[in-house]
Amino acid sequence: MFRLLISGDFFSWTLLYYLSEWVIRVVMLLVVPRRRVPQSSMAWLLVIFFVPWPGLILYWMIGSHRLPRRRIREHNEILQRLETVHRRLDALPHIAHPKLGPRAMEAVKLAERLGYMPILDGNNVELIAQTEEFIGRLVADIDGAKRHVHLLFYIFANDSTGRRVADALYRAIARGVKCRVLADGVGSRPFFKRLGKEMIARGVDLREALPVGLFRRRMARLDLRNHRKVAVIDGRVGYTGSQNIVDAGYGHKDLAWHDLMVRLTGPIIMELQAVFISDWYFETNEALDGEEFFPDPRESGEIAVQTLPSGPSYPTENYQRMVVAAIHSAERHVTITTPYFVPDVAFLQAMQTAILRGVKVEVIVPRRVDHKLVGAAARAYFDDLLDMGAILYLYDEGLLHAKTMCIDDSIAFIGSSNFDIRSFALNFEINLLFYGPHVAEQLRAQQNRYIEKSFQLTADRWRQRPAIKKLFQNVAKLVSPLL
Repeated sequence: MFRLLISGDFFSWTLLYYLSEWVIRVVMLLVVPRRRVPQSSMAWLLVIFFVPWPGLILYWMIGSHRLPRRRIREHNEILQRLETVHRRLDALPHIAHPKLGPRAMEAVKLAERLGYMPILDGNNVELIAQTEEFIGRLVADIDGAKRHVHLLFYIFANDSTGRRVADALYRAIARGVKCRVLADGVGSRPFFKRLGKEMIARGVDLREALPVGLFRRRMARLDLRNHRKVAVIDGRVGYTGSQNIVDAGYGHKDLAWHDLMVRLTGPIIMELQAVFISDWYFETNEALDGEEFFPDPRESGEIAVQTLPSGPSYPTENYQRMVVAAIHSAERHVTITTPYFVPDVAFLQAMQTAILRGVKVEVIVPRRVDHKLVGAAARAYFDDLLDMGAILYLYDEGLLHAKTMCIDDSIAFIGSSNFDIRSFALNFEINLLFYGPHVAEQLRAQQNRYIEKSFQLTADRWRQRPAIKKLFQNVAKLVSPLL
């Protein structure tokens, strides 16, 4: 009988395929858990167990977030080149070493160890909550540029907003200003096919960040993306936050995005410049480390700010560590806004512990989202949030895209990172930490405006959702570490 099975072509190939599936299952049982958190390992093993060959191919494409040695070496090289900038800042103790309370200094030290960037005093900060206002201010600053314009965005769109910024770059080039633009290879793919070609022809030094292709893999997995939003003009003015160079509708006719950006002047611009130059070096091997790019810092305000870049080039999920530590330090309240809330176990435990200590924890997310699977995974965690006593708001006037956290009106987090597993572990992100009540109070006021346009979701109301939605959300939750 066995000889008959292996003698026929059909049965021999069937048997071979069956055996290969079990080889994949056994081998990947040894491979997947290496250097992975259990939550992620279980999700991958679940996929591979049920669909071994597709699971193996998917794992090869997006299964590892460890970077090639070349990328790690280049990251270390640019950090060494920028060491002179750090020494210049250390020589200015009134800027590099502001006097803060002991609780804030604990956060400062942790953030510096995680992101290698110090706290800097003497900055001016403006919060910008409207797309039109941000683009208008950015265009005005580009029109005032004298030496260089550096833009790094996940999405640079071929729409009215993208063309408005492109026109400002053309005017700058006509004045002799050097314009460098980095845009993500996936987020800005349509842009590169049309407007990007025009910008290159008009003199913009445009580069694709993390280009995608099976035979152009410079990363460990195809879906590692540069999700940062950074603008630096003349080393004096900078922007960062959640807004891309795109119309407020992001291409949707019936859904408007609501972002939050910050415009900064002061010494902190040196750190934003360092982030741009690091990414530029990786894509071009061109080191922009002269004094032209790092002019002597000028104090323009009284706000202490610290930059925390994150991504796979760092040895730990550093923004996740910072957020979890900040929640553990909260004494009165924590308020988070994010479009995608897919937490890991440590994040959920930090929130629950804070609530048990009597801290008021609020989470504001949009009622409508643009990614159904990620949105379903996020909603699968609503039961956990409501059961632990968190106050959950659903923003009902568009897609809330601002990524912020406020701790006790004393520390404000504003940046590009969602509060989800992908942003913590896979994307290259940038976030700013603002110390003291000035920015924290402004952020709280903006978060309260979001709450005014939201409705509070109760546990009773949430449990009334249809069973089919519960099933879809629970399945999405199982695979959320892969998203």
